[in-house]
Amino acid sequence: MSLAIVHSRSKQGIDAPSVVIEVHLSNGLPALNIVGLPETTVRESKDRVRSALINAHFEFPARRITINLAPADIPKEGSRFDLPIALGILVASGQLPEDAIRGYEFIGELALTGHIRGVDGVLPSAIACGKSGHKLMVPADNLGEAALAEKTEIYGATHLLEVCAHLRGAAPLPQAEPEPNPEKLTASAPDLADVIGQHQARRALEIAASGGHNLLFSGPPGTGKTLLASRIPSILPPLDLKTALTVASIYSIAGMGLRPSFKLPPFRSPHHTASAAALVGGGSQPAPGEISLAHGGVLFLDELPEFPRKVLEVLREPMESGEIHIARVKGRTTFPARFVLVAAMNPCPCGYLGSEKCRCTPDMVRRYKDRISGPLLDRIDLQVQVQAVPGRELVNCQLQGESSAAVLARVVRAREVQQTRQGKVNGNLSTDEVKNICLLGEPEQTFIAAAIERLQLSARAYHRILKIARTIADMGSEPAIHTRHLAEALGYRFQQ
Repeated sequence: MSLAIVHSRSKQGIDAPSVVIEVHLSNGLPALNIVGLPETTVRESKDRVRSALINAHFEFPARRITINLAPADIPKEGSRFDLPIALGILVASGQLPEDAIRGYEFIGELALTGHIRGVDGVLPSAIACGKSGHKLMVPADNLGEAALAEKTEIYGATHLLEVCAHLRGAAPLPQAEPEPNPEKLTASAPDLADVIGQHQARRALEIAASGGHNLLFSGPPGTGKTLLASRIPSILPPLDLKTALTVASIYSIAGMGLRPSFKLPPFRSPHHTASAAALVGGGSQPAPGEISLAHGGVLFLDELPEFPRKVLEVLREPMESGEIHIARVKGRTTFPARFVLVAAMNPCPCGYLGSEKCRCTPDMVRRYKDRISGPLLDRIDLQVQVQAVPGRELVNCQLQGESSAAVLARVVRAREVQQTRQGKVNGNLSTDEVKNICLLGEPEQTFIAAAIERLQLSARAYHRILKIARTIADMGSEPAIHTRHLAEALGYRFQQ
């Protein structure tokens, strides 16, 4: 036959829309044309495919070859279509049986020698392929990543000849097996026992981990703000399978491959010189940024006021919605961005506000704090002053804080209460869910009403205080929110 149809997958955010590759051979002067909104890398595939077929000892048809990538209104980018295009030419020219490719989808870049190189974004394609009931052929370099899609029959190949031999049944490739017990793949994180003193900051860190709340540490240099923040991964429970696959898909799209710790919550710490695009993602073909790479885990912003204000402002929408929408001329892409923000800052430019060391004027302090807008600060649930540790405690080598393992056990129990009650952590509750879950008695209503009037709380701040109080109650296994829970939650909101 002179027409072949091969199935593949494109990239669109963390989705993988189906792409049908139609290859038609016709009479006329030898030529190869690719249509269907191909980007530069896709258009260049004709040269890679020609050399790969010839060097693999196949015949490259001396005919007019037209390749259509359908649907034609979706931009196609990357080298992932090399392998399916080559197979389409082989089927259309009669060098490979048409039935051989039925039920398969193919992804892979071809070297001029015919070897198959790895590509980005294989995991979302593998998951989508399994939902369609198809088998998937991927580069051997991407096999471990693709095997996470347990419901998909996946094969990995290193050369075009291996793929053809498998399709003909001459030398079948082994089916990829998922990694056994991926939840056991964990990385060692710094232990919270290294933190001496700082009992209030440790308490706030545990509340943030238990309820998925945003947290800001403020204090002089050297008081342990960064040390505390770096310990939060050690007290976070493993991700559930659905979230872990979403995180793995984001890393796959970003070209970062398979994370060695599949179910370990990610911890991202961008430098304060990062641009807005680096933080939220972007590009002509949008790629995920730091907030999406932190999905399901923690985004740590050290020296928060040193970030440009316009960079910090882009955090406001994803902190509320849990996703980021990137609009470009060629289309709109949505990435997940449900993260816990942990930030650290000094109280003034020199860091020693209120001490003899400080030389900052009131105007300098005001300008420094004004770099963080009120709406952004309003979205940070816990705001904690971190004071210097007394010298007697610091030099006492016998003192050691509570271990991460002990704190993690309490965090897991608190999260189990929340999952049983509402299926999510308290930090992710919507406004309607807060009304139904964070119920208050008459004494509590009187107390919080007075606080709203005196402190001039916004509606957002009120709902976030209720979420924190609900988490504090859950940590104590108490079914109802009491005044002491509200008082503690208010104390964490107004220390700046």
